[in-house]
Parts: sequence; structure tokens; C-alpha cells
Amino acid sequence: MTDSAASGSGWSTGTKTYNGAISVDIKGRPQRTLLELAKANGLRTGDVSTAELQDATPAVQVAHVTDRGCYAPSSTTAKCPSNALENGGAGSITEQLITTRPDVTLGGGAASFAEKATAGRWQGRTLLDQTKARGYQVVTDAAGLDQVRHADQNSPVLGLFAAGNLPVNWTGPLATHTGGAEPAVRCTPNPARTAGLPSLATMTSKAISLLDQRGRNGFFLQVEGASIDKQDHAADPCGQIGETVDFDQAVKAALDFARHDGNTLVVVTADHGHSSQIVYPGSTTPGLTRTLLTADGKPMTMAYGTAETGGSQAHTGTQVRIAAYGPRAANVVGLTDQTDLFFTVRDALRLR
Repeated sequence: MTDSAASGSGWSTGTKTYNGAISVDIKGRPQRTLLELAKANGLRTGDVSTAELQDATPAVQVAHVTDRGCYAPSSTTAKCPSNALENGGAGSITEQLITTRPDVTLGGGAASFAEKATAGRWQGRTLLDQTKARGYQVVTDAAGLDQVRHADQNSPVLGLFAAGNLPVNWTGPLATHTGGAEPAVRCTPNPARTAGLPSLATMTSKAISLLDQRGRNGFFLQVEGASIDKQDHAADPCGQIGETVDFDQAVKAALDFARHDGNTLVVVTADHGHSSQIVYPGSTTPGLTRTLLTADGKPMTMAYGTAETGGSQAHTGTQVRIAAYGPRAANVVGLTDQTDLFFTVRDALRLR
């Protein structure tokens, strides 16, 4: 059963690997990523997520570590000693992100930037200090992001909008053993998701506008709606569905650009299946359930069946949807392997 690190590494490098690996093969050897290839070919690059930027999916484009938990220097020393700077490695995920230097990087994970480097040129200075000293434009809220007018290798943009993951959009009760039979509830906006935080669609549109430079070779951008998975793990249907809506709006932003541009490939997929199912309204399955009231006033029951109350719902091995629009979109028709996506994107961008 795959996790997000192994599956993300698959499409970012074209190489299968073990769970927990960030763009290294089964022997821990770094594998070049799509973002690194795009950058080497003169394209602008971006990496956007509602998770911590060190989380598996954003990390697979910018870093190479033997354990996905190696966010910052301290965790890298403990979990990935061969990757630690003091042992001659490339450093933590955060340190490698800074060095990989995408033109646009937006998400959460500010807490890891507060740690200090343990070796090298920047030893004793925080990773955030290092980032600023190396020319990044650092923004921390929606207003700051809106004011950014350019992003390139001289002044790349780093958006850090939360200490950890960004707050979810919707809240509501978790699924329980009897939740399906209880009165239907409406999901409500999460007060922690304030106007000061950019939506995923806003981050996507801004990244595209900064990366789209006429006369250049194009750009590569990865966008993740991270907490669909995280709220599924928590058996939180409102959190999960609200993040799906957020992601849907981001997909629309990308498609609107692609339709106008006429030469952009948009690929939408998941990295793995998950436990949640929509079942008959009012059902109480052997697992956990919750009945929600939809926008049109109808009951909808969600079920989770791979962990007990308080546990983490598990990934499933189901085949996941992949869809595409634009040049070479036909290459994702039918059943494909996740590693095939690397070659589809590489060839669409004519990367060598």
C-alpha cells in the first residue's frame, strides 16, 4: 500500500521506491525530479500546497531524503543522518527547498524555517534568515502575496502562510459509530480560515500569473490540495469535502488559463485511494459514519471503515482517477502507472 511519499516520488521522478522515500530510489540514491528537469531546461517552476511545504507531495519535487519526516535540521540528524549537512549530505527538506529555488513556492510549514542550520555556510542562522539572505521574497498572508509583481531566480517568492498546514475551509462533527443515524448536520465555514489566508485557487492563479512569461519556454507548476487526505485520515467529512471544493476551484483556475493559452497541459490526479465512501442516507455501517445536509437540503451519509474512533483511517489500493486537458492529454487515457506520468509531463514540456 503506497503512501504519498512513494507515489509522489513515482510521478516526480519516474522511479518506484519505498514508502517514506522522498525522490530517492530503493537504495537511497537521489532521482532527478520534474521540477529540477524543468529548471535545468530554462523553464520557470512552482510548487504550491495547502500543507507544510516539507510534506511529502510538495517535497518530492524539491528534495531528496531517505525519510519523509526530515523536515528540518534536527529531524534530519535523527532520521536521515546520511542526508544531514554535518555528515556531508544535502540537508533537510527545507534546506534543499531553499537550494532548489523554485521561482514560486507557496504553502505552510513556517515552523521548520525557524530552525538553525547545523553545518555549512549558514551554520547557526535560521533557515528563514538564510532564505531572505539568498534573495527570496517572503510573504506571510494574502495581502502580501497580492502585492508580489514578479518572481524569478534573482528574487523567487516564498509564501509561508501557516506554521504547519493551512487551516481547512469547513468544519463539522467527526464520523462516529452512530453518526449516520443521527440528524443530518450542515458543514460550516472554519473561523480559523480567515481572509488573511489565500485560498488554493488564489495561490494557483497567482503562481500561474508569476510563472507565465511570454517569449519563454513555458513553466512547470505542481499544485496540491493536501488536506483532502488529511481530513479523510481523521474521519472528518466536512473537512474533507471543504478541501475538495477548494481543490476544485484551483483546478478551474488552471483550466481557465489553459483554455485561454491553448498550449498548456493540465493533469489532475490523486496519489492514492482512501477509506471514505458515500453510502445510503442514514446508514450505520460497521465502521464510522456521519450524515451531512447538502447544499440542496438532502441528507448524505459518509462512511469510514479502516480504523476505529480516534485512529487514522488508512489508504486503500483502489485505482485512482487521472484526467488531463491540453497537449498530450490522450496519454493519460485508460489505465496508466503513476511513474508513466513523469514521462507524459517530461515529453509534453520537451525536457531533456
